[in-house]
Amino acid sequence: EEEVTLPSSSAYAEVDTLEELDVVEEEVVEEKKQELENLFVAPSVPDVVIPIAPPVAPAPEVEKDDDFVEEQIFETGVPKRIATGHEVMLQGFHWESHKSEWYDIVSARVEQIRDAGFTQVWLPPSADSLAPQGYLPRNLYNLDSHYGSAEKLKSLTRKMKENNILPVLDAVLNHRCATHQGANGKWNRWEGTGIDWGEWAISNEQPDFAGSGNAPTGDVFHGAPNIDHTQEKVRQDLCQYMKYLTSDEVGFGGIRFDFSKGYGGSFTGEYVRACEDNVEFAVGEFWDTMNYGVGLEYNQDSHRQAIVDWVDETGGCCAAFDFTTKGILQEACGRGEFWRLVDAKGRAPGVIGLWPARAVTFLDNHDTGSTQAHWPFPGNRVGQGYAYILTHPGTPCIFWDHYFDWGDDLRKQIDSLLHIRNAMKIHARSVLKIEQAKDNLYAAKIDDNVAIKLGCEHWEPKGDGWTVGAFGDDWCVWTLTK
Repeated sequence: EEEVTLPSSSAYAEVDTLEELDVVEEEVVEEKKQELENLFVAPSVPDVVIPIAPPVAPAPEVEKDDDFVEEQIFETGVPKRIATGHEVMLQGFHWESHKSEWYDIVSARVEQIRDAGFTQVWLPPSADSLAPQGYLPRNLYNLDSHYGSAEKLKSLTRKMKENNILPVLDAVLNHRCATHQGANGKWNRWEGTGIDWGEWAISNEQPDFAGSGNAPTGDVFHGAPNIDHTQEKVRQDLCQYMKYLTSDEVGFGGIRFDFSKGYGGSFTGEYVRACEDNVEFAVGEFWDTMNYGVGLEYNQDSHRQAIVDWVDETGGCCAAFDFTTKGILQEACGRGEFWRLVDAKGRAPGVIGLWPARAVTFLDNHDTGSTQAHWPFPGNRVGQGYAYILTHPGTPCIFWDHYFDWGDDLRKQIDSLLHIRNAMKIHARSVLKIEQAKDNLYAAKIDDNVAIKLGCEHWEPKGDGWTVGAFGDDWCVWTLTK
């Protein structure tokens, strides 16, 4: 500690009156007091210097009417809705949905979902399953599940398509529970299911199931037999199965691939391409552990690169959930550490900073949130989180619980943000310009006509024509009218 010595009279300048002497003495004491206090102030995180990031190049401008942008094709050779990029997904269930006649519940809200601006709904796993939630599938062609009957499922997908909502299948293809026991009493055979396999279809690193197939091409899921996707017969059967689920008879038009890191991305690409034009959108769950030191590390480049590499393995025909953005965003919002929301090159730090057209952003899902709550977004910052993902590039996904079960106030905030995204035509490839990223403040512009501020510090866009379009606790969004 620094010893503070009150100044002697020689420290004062020459003064003419006692009043002037009092003023000078107060100034010196205050200066010394401030020096002492400074010794106990923790250093603040320095402002991140934001370089100018090269934006994702927009497609060439074409003179068309105002509605044309909704159908503008940015890419070819990929599912239609990935090519256009004007998507907003709703996760249409939570971890406890199997306890209700869930298809009926979703069906009753289709019009509300449509009017809010959602373009697709991710439905729960539809096949017969050992676990009621659907993530331990068994008889794949049996579509009677704990969520409702096969006929109710087909009725729901028809109704959704009639309302221009894409029904998204939750495809659990990494593992499959057996229907029969094989040699030595191991559960490793399937009979009478339409897809009848044996030990040969199970990868060889699970002694509990005595698989005789090849080594796994990804991480092992220990709760059920892991399917060997290198087997040609397996891939043929799964391609046929996916074509059935995306046919007019069943009605799915999009696919979400569960536990995508359990098998090679090339196989995922094969299953998407087998469905041809029946699949308009596809996304994989490549959930890996983020980089931690003393807390979450600032640099998560290797984490997001692993997701991008998986998308590359699919041939680019599949998007991926942006777990990198989720992890960084919840840390930034929960702690006010908004310096995390820009990388060293001035880009967004998640997958949306590298390949926004393949990034599906989200705050929570049935695993991270809901009653499982394995990795939940801070509850008092959910509105702030949605302000970020609904104004930024990528394809945002809203969790059912947040929209329907967390109260009118949050739903109204989400509705206002959905309105802005649709009205201002923000899409997966929109251009992001980050203007501030430091403790207690994040500010950015999207396509030069939407501005956002997160955090308790004051900021607003400069210039005329900006109006507040939506706001909440420590966040605000402006739109520019030209």
